[in-house]
Amino acid sequence: MKQIFFACALSAAFASAQAQVTVRDPWIRATVPAAQATGAFMQLQSAQDTRLVEARTPVAGSAELHQMSMQDNRMRMAHVEGIDLPAGKPVALASGGYHIMLMQLKRQMKEGETVPLTLVFEDRKKKRSIVEVQVPVRPLNYSAH
Repeated sequence: MKQIFFACALSAAFASAQAQVTVRDPWIRATVPAAQATGAFMQLQSAQDTRLVEARTPVAGSAELHQMSMQDNRMRMAHVEGIDLPAGKPVALASGGYHIMLMQLKRQMKEGETVPLTLVFEDRKKKRSIVEVQVPVRPLNYSAH
């Protein structure tokens, strides 16, 4: 009986140690028919320190984590290996900052549809966890609040 209780307690402790990430207000910008890329945006918050390390979707040939920044009075976009999520602090993936670039689009992103997006997180011990999100496509001129 003690062994069963210990195994259950250990299992519960292990499960609570995994990163718990909340995704709020996700959206993807609609595209014109010939567009090859668009952005995915959202707010992420983790219960524990973790890092967004990958994104995948069946509607694009690739999905990369990017960051926009000002350099020499010019806005620049660059690929980043990951986006840190400090415990308990919201991190915005938004226009003009961190975001997910969906490239080599396989089709047009149309306002009103929903796109599956897989987010891969990695904790300090390099353990990976996955969050599946259904992301609505917003109009070309949409801007989050």
